[in-house]
Amino acid sequence: MISFSDVEAAADRIRPYVHRTPVVTSSQLNELFGAELFFKCENLQKIGAFKARGATNAVMLLTDEQARNGVAAHSSGNHAQALAYAAKSRGIPCTIVMPDNSPTVKVNATKGYGATIIFCENTLRAREEMLNKVINNIGAHEIHPYDHPHVIAGQGTAALELIQDVEDLQVIMAPIGGGGLMSGTAVATRGMEKVSGGSAFHIMGVEPELANDAQLSLKDGRIHPPKPPITIADGLRTGLSERTYEHLSVLGVEVHTCSEKAIRDGMRLVLERLKLVIEPSAAVTIGVLLENPGLLEGMRTGIILCGGNLTVDCLID
Repeated sequence: MISFSDVEAAADRIRPYVHRTPVVTSSQLNELFGAELFFKCENLQKIGAFKARGATNAVMLLTDEQARNGVAAHSSGNHAQALAYAAKSRGIPCTIVMPDNSPTVKVNATKGYGATIIFCENTLRAREEMLNKVINNIGAHEIHPYDHPHVIAGQGTAALELIQDVEDLQVIMAPIGGGGLMSGTAVATRGMEKVSGGSAFHIMGVEPELANDAQLSLKDGRIHPPKPPITIADGLRTGLSERTYEHLSVLGVEVHTCSEKAIRDGMRLVLERLKLVIEPSAAVTIGVLLENPGLLEGMRTGIILCGGNLTVDCLID
């Protein structure tokens, strides 16, 4: 497991390359949910998602020998853009294996950062097999989207900033896909508990009902494989690794789920009330609140809006 000092070091390392994203509030949403909500806008981050943090931390920690032939990964979109951005910042090549049904906006953005894209079938096995071929052919260094300690440490910097910027938070919420963001979030949150000497945080992870493998894994004490990739929240279709499962289970993360309708309603609500465009994966937090009235009653809650990469077509009926 990574340590709180790893997250702190990552924050210093990536500071020149990423935004310290703003935190916004809405009195209407506070009234609707009966809580004080503070939204960390990672949809306004470099490349439009929190993934820029972890990828940048991992790329900047590579030795010159490791970086010589560039970096590679498999990703449905946000890690692809993030790794391409980080590689460009360091001046090294980047190759991304993407499922053939990846959102066009994410494909185009990844190309825009200079990455070479190779498409494959939309299964974890196909992604991994194609990535292995790429690594064997060109000698690139793999930066996994979430099963990587330097990536996890980088992702934790979002929660670190949120807790530093908003006093007396009681709850931290973030989505769970492969678990990199939530693993880093949990480490940062538990670390800040010790720094402040205050009460323990409630750490809530959220995921779609159609992709609730993390919830099942933590309930049963064993890793459940990811479900078929049919949820609209394309960034949450992957499953936990041994590393991320350990972080979530040891650090006391509880998981809530919501329906596909609630995810869509959450996107609309954030657009209408906060005037922010978020992608479905980010809207799962709001979806959970919509379907669980009173879940955060009276609580000061920090919510990480993890990304905002989607096509405009998604916003038009």
